[in-house]
Amino acid sequence: MTDSPTTTNREPSFAIASPLPHDVNVSFEFFPPATEKANATLWDSIQRLAPLKPSYVSVTYGAGGSTRERTHATVRRIRHETDMEPAAHLTCIGATRDEIDEIAQSYWDAGVRHIVALRGDADGGHGTYTPHPGGYAYASDLVAGLKNVADFEISVAAYPESHPEAASAEADLDNLKRKLDAGANQAITQFFFDTDVYLRFLDRARAAGITAPIIPGILPVTNFARVAEFSARCGASVPSWMADLFEGLDDDPETRKLVAASVAAEQCRALHAAGVTDFHFYTMNRADLVYAICHILGVRAQR
Repeated sequence: MTDSPTTTNREPSFAIASPLPHDVNVSFEFFPPATEKANATLWDSIQRLAPLKPSYVSVTYGAGGSTRERTHATVRRIRHETDMEPAAHLTCIGATRDEIDEIAQSYWDAGVRHIVALRGDADGGHGTYTPHPGGYAYASDLVAGLKNVADFEISVAAYPESHPEAASAEADLDNLKRKLDAGANQAITQFFFDTDVYLRFLDRARAAGITAPIIPGILPVTNFARVAEFSARCGASVPSWMADLFEGLDDDPETRKLVAASVAAEQCRALHAAGVTDFHFYTMNRADLVYAICHILGVRAQR
């Protein structure tokens, strides 16, 4: 895996209509399905994206650990039925240290070597977080605990616009550093839409002495209203130009998809021009847009 850029020099040329990159690495995030129909959609997406040979694919954990068993089942199936490397999400929510350690050990025994370690949010992100009695209090504690279980590769979350509960941007950056110092190998950012938001955050992280890769999280937008609502809750800004691009398309899903693919592809090409070579896609269990964006990034099925 290549490192993130460390310079403030930004190349101005990033148009889609330009030579293809040949150094891009991608990873994908899925969520565990709740129904048989959703399960079929998920596995159709996995089969569609698998030929792109992602660095890994991660599977999320529901708020309060609500999807724990489905997450485990999905991770195990990816491990045993595909040639992709699964990364299992684990949170501090709803379990003691011993219970989390047992889950981690079961992953290691099943051949899963990568964990995405998160604090987690209670009540779907609407309640106040309270550490579980006897559990890991924060993500940095979870990282340290996982390293005591086995030598996992560990990814943690980073927030270019700061976590909504952070006292300040500096405090949020200090928290990221604690997670990395505890043994995490890399960070994956929350989604963002303004490329300068990520690049400024990366500069601040490097200036603070953080040298680990910080992978941009990319969210292709198919439902602008829903993403705008979710962004308001999690502290991610939505530029006004995005609202303009999607205006009038509420009842035109096919055009929305074309616009969404174009926006995300331009975002990735702009980041690549600034030196970024690794991208983590929040797929929403849909392969079509992500596959198209990867194609534009020069990531093709290996024959």
